[in-house]
Amino acid sequence: MRHCLTTLLAFLTLGSTALAQTSDALDAFIAQQMAASDTPGLAYAVVNSDQSRVEVAGVLRAGEDDLVTPRTLFRIGSVSKSFTALAIMQLKDRGALSLEDEVSRHLAVFETVEPITLRQLLGHASGYSTVQGNIWDPDETLSDQVVRLARTGPDRAPGERWAYSNANYQILGAVIEAVSGQAYADYVDAHIFTPAGMHDSDVLNGWPAREMATGHQPWFSRRRPQEARWGGAVIAPAGGVLSSAADMALYLQIMVNGEDDLVSAQSKAEMFSPASADSPFYGLGWARDTESGYVFHSGLTPGSEAIAVLDPARGRGVVVLVNASGGMGFNEVEPLLYGVANLALGEPYGGPGAGLGRKSLFVLFLVMPVLYAVASFAAWSMRDGLRAKSGVAGLFSLWFPLVASGVLAVVLLRVLPGLFGTTLGSLSFYQPDLVVLLYATVVSSAFWAVFRLALAHTGKAD
Repeated sequence: MRHCLTTLLAFLTLGSTALAQTSDALDAFIAQQMAASDTPGLAYAVVNSDQSRVEVAGVLRAGEDDLVTPRTLFRIGSVSKSFTALAIMQLKDRGALSLEDEVSRHLAVFETVEPITLRQLLGHASGYSTVQGNIWDPDETLSDQVVRLARTGPDRAPGERWAYSNANYQILGAVIEAVSGQAYADYVDAHIFTPAGMHDSDVLNGWPAREMATGHQPWFSRRRPQEARWGGAVIAPAGGVLSSAADMALYLQIMVNGEDDLVSAQSKAEMFSPASADSPFYGLGWARDTESGYVFHSGLTPGSEAIAVLDPARGRGVVVLVNASGGMGFNEVEPLLYGVANLALGEPYGGPGAGLGRKSLFVLFLVMPVLYAVASFAAWSMRDGLRAKSGVAGLFSLWFPLVASGVLAVVLLRVLPGLFGTTLGSLSFYQPDLVVLLYATVVSSAFWAVFRLALAHTGKAD
């Protein structure tokens, strides 16, 4: 998860189980935050075990007139993991598998991999890293991806360290296919969407969905539409569910009603409990706040974000869907998501903080290419001094900037994306403006270093 979701939970102190009513204050907050974050559209649902309310605002695509409705589909990103976990629990309830099964029992390709249990996959304790889970080819099948994951193996020994990874849920999706004999999308449709009455919901499987909100990426303090790639079956179990606020209301009601329906009440409770001693803050498809008892999950895809929060003890829940993703300190959607989640439940919201660190970093990368351009002009102005350099000190001053430029390139193009838990290519889908600035910084740095050398070794000093 990209977001620190405890920020949200710190403001959720639920009391009454009655649904909060719409208010001028909430409407004003939504309007203000949608404008501040440049978010085109939003839908949210607040539920208890037998009631729900769905509200919407904005449009499907910036600059167009089609309005968001309760049935508009949004990409819910990693909230999809809760559907995959639910499917595994269904198969467990039917006796088709056990959470203690080794993956190799259901997927023979893992026979040469150190034993990993389904429970470890569900709780992100398999050893697969965040970066491993963010590398895939959208044109491949889920089966292709799982074969690759089996061949590379996890970065760490299973159970050694907790690490959130899409790879875990891609493997679980393949287990669902192997055990059920159905494609992942078909299984979820037949055993979750249809019995739950979620008739609008869909799973990315190679074709576009009807009336889907267009995602919008950050682009230098503004936004641009993100056209979805529809070869999405490879990521479906980890982040490929499409749903509406109306359908998600039905889903959340089922998850908090404490009854036997899609799965047993006991299995629901198990999903909200720690997956294992290795995973105290993550259950089965749901993250956990150990102090409040809330379970939750965020979802981030290029151009869209979502948050779902459940309070199983009180039978309440809320989901917020937006067709915009946050920028690097600018155009953040966290205040919108978290604020609506709190206020819709009748609770105060204090805000997530200024994000000055991220803003400062973005501004730094914005300024650095300009500084290197100024430095290149200064080198031209002082070219006679460069040509006069000699000796060890002179050679060092001429060649060190080139070495430093190479180090900077490695840090910005390889190390920095790794800090986000991804690769540079994947980061470009989420923060395209940041990636442009990283390349601009690297290129301008290299130009300055090479330009100085060229000036020093051509012509003669006066």
